[in-house]
Amino acid sequence: MADRIGVAIIGSGIIVKDSHLPTILTNPHLTLKALFSRTLASAQSLTKDLPDKIDLYSQDSSPSNTYADLLARSDIRTVIIALPIPVQVDFIKQALTAGKHVLAEKPLAKDVATSVELLEWYRSNIDTSKVLLGIAENWRFTNVFAKAAEEVKRFGKIQAFNARVHFYLPPGEKHTTTEWRKTPEFQGGFLLDSGVHLVAVLRKVLGNGQGQVRRVSAFTTSLAEHLPPVDTVAATLQLENGSAGTVSISFGSTFFDGEWSVACEGGTVSANAFTSELKMKPLGGDEKVSSVPDAQHNVSQEVAAWVKSIQSGEVESRLRPEEALADVEIIEAMLNSGGSPVELKYQI
Repeated sequence: MADRIGVAIIGSGIIVKDSHLPTILTNPHLTLKALFSRTLASAQSLTKDLPDKIDLYSQDSSPSNTYADLLARSDIRTVIIALPIPVQVDFIKQALTAGKHVLAEKPLAKDVATSVELLEWYRSNIDTSKVLLGIAENWRFTNVFAKAAEEVKRFGKIQAFNARVHFYLPPGEKHTTTEWRKTPEFQGGFLLDSGVHLVAVLRKVLGNGQGQVRRVSAFTTSLAEHLPPVDTVAATLQLENGSAGTVSISFGSTFFDGEWSVACEGGTVSANAFTSELKMKPLGGDEKVSSVPDAQHNVSQEVAAWVKSIQSGEVESRLRPEEALADVEIIEAMLNSGGSPVELKYQI
């Protein structure tokens, strides 16, 4: 197809192998042109069974197969970047400078300061109307939470809420064995890396504007030695309207649950991440339970939204970097609180 968008993948980790690569190969509007990885061996391993040959670039390749060489190609309009948190921002800046639309995996950056600096740099140095920056947060595309957000809005003013997400990531689980996660050079370990998913869902269900979080107070702890530096948080969040709720997250707990619940003036809404079950109970009425299934990882919907963003020239709302900044801010507040209230300023 003449109108296909040329795309390159930057990274060869788990999310690329399991989600981005198969999604790009099946998207009718994209053509995979190239892949960059830290080592040529990892790039070759990931692409050896592809039906069509693509060009490979790596940090240990010859001088003509570097990241800069990939970015110089006119047939590549966009890159999807999925790299370890500590190094990703530099790769984002290089791609934007080269005029490539960038969809980068969450989180936006390792902390709020770096996230704000990146967005200020982007707005000051890049023509944002011509070169787009999006942040890939696939949980924002989860159908059950989108439906829950609709029901929360329908039921009116939020009175209270709670989110409980607990499960155990055992030693040897594929996400725990990557070197950059075993010895994280960023705050919070899995509470940042995976916790932003859960905060993104919370903000979506609360309705962002209606349920903006203004203050956070939290305690963190470590339950599992192989998940440094902390893997568990218990937090209280206060909304703009004065109501409050609780958030409990752990990746090292023997609990197993994943439910977000909101009490509104007109009823209650609960959504479960693991069962895709949605419960709605109007005030004075009967509870209704339904199943709202999703595509695996929701990355296909996320990438489809990115394609539409490029075609329209405007980043789809769920991919906006400002949303990702708001997610990081809440996680950082939880990590820094130590039980004291932390005021937020980047919520939208």
